[in-house]
Amino acid sequence: MEAPDIISIVIPLWLTLIAAEFAYGHWRGRNWSRLNDVINSLSLGSIYTMTSVLTKVVGLVTYLFFYEYSAFELADNNLWVWLLAFVLYDFCYYWNHRLVHEVNVLWASHSVHHQSEDYNLSTALRQSSSSFFTSWIFYVPMALLGIPPLVFLAIGGLSAVYQFWIHTRHIPQLGWLERIIVTPSSHRVHHGSNAVYMDKNYGGVFILWDRFFGSYQQELDDEPVRYGVSRPLRSWNPLWANLIGYVELTQDAYRATRWQDKLSIWFRKTGWRPADVEARYPRAKRPLDYTNYDVKPSNAISVYAAVHYLFNSLMGLAYLSIADDQSFLFNVAMVAMFVLQLALISRLFENKSHVLALELFRLLMIFAVVFVGQAHGVVSDFWALTVQVSLLLSAVFAVQILRHEGRPLLQGMKEKTIENT
Repeated sequence: MEAPDIISIVIPLWLTLIAAEFAYGHWRGRNWSRLNDVINSLSLGSIYTMTSVLTKVVGLVTYLFFYEYSAFELADNNLWVWLLAFVLYDFCYYWNHRLVHEVNVLWASHSVHHQSEDYNLSTALRQSSSSFFTSWIFYVPMALLGIPPLVFLAIGGLSAVYQFWIHTRHIPQLGWLERIIVTPSSHRVHHGSNAVYMDKNYGGVFILWDRFFGSYQQELDDEPVRYGVSRPLRSWNPLWANLIGYVELTQDAYRATRWQDKLSIWFRKTGWRPADVEARYPRAKRPLDYTNYDVKPSNAISVYAAVHYLFNSLMGLAYLSIADDQSFLFNVAMVAMFVLQLALISRLFENKSHVLALELFRLLMIFAVVFVGQAHGVVSDFWALTVQVSLLLSAVFAVQILRHEGRPLLQGMKEKTIENT
């Protein structure tokens, strides 16, 4: 018996609900979703899904390894085993979630999920592509207790499905349920950067763990939640979002004078920096009057970028359908291409210099990939022609839109020339 891929099944429903939330918010005059932020969150979800092609085996292999030494033999067709696994999984998730907030190197990965300065259903899909390095450790007890791998995988999928709906501002507090399960209200607190809300409410399904271990905080009527992290990302680039935490830790380790600090900084409490580094390279935290990051290109550029994100996603889904039958090197190349695609699309929303040249390069790269796929029989002649024609049309639109409504192609060079003179 094989565990169903629950996440793949519900992705279309999630995307439908994200669109419905956007429409509902617009209709009620309380729209807490911005297109640039939503695309950024979806891009991070796409990168997580793509990289999982290469990394998902880590969690499964390690679980199977420890399962060989399990203390009990539990049947995967026993209801009590499933109920026990559901509770155990959420308990392990609590401690996983708590520690990724409390240790520097773990926070470098998990901070991706908290970087959005909005809070909506798309925020649920912001996932770190490096979490696989350590997350498996926290579920070893389940393997040693004999929870069957099929049950473990299915319960993990169900937990992820549950946690989707709690990422919304449209559902108020839910009375007595707030004492038992994680709700949108309690999870809004978890995403808050207010002092009273930080590092609270770690539960995935049950809020009971937080109440028992002293990490619970109720959402307060007189303290609106400020979403985001204490040092904002201020970028729509999903690749940089995944890397910034590690880059900053590496910089601090390099700049530290003492070898003890160079080594220990990775495992210290989140936010800890060597005293000498803090003195020489202070980092300002988010002020109370902070204005959310919101670069706004023209509507034409925004629509163009959104359409190409959708196009890239459809290509990604087509790739995922054949990924299991491809070589490791092929998958590495394809994942790298999709990640680069999303990073380049993000520059359209940021309206950076040289964006036209980069966009034409991006379109040419897809054109070449489809051409090679057609030559090797992976892409049919009909779909290859369809994609190639659409790319040529996109190139025409890109030139027209970006040259007339975006930053000129050589503006970045001109700015540097002016500065030098």
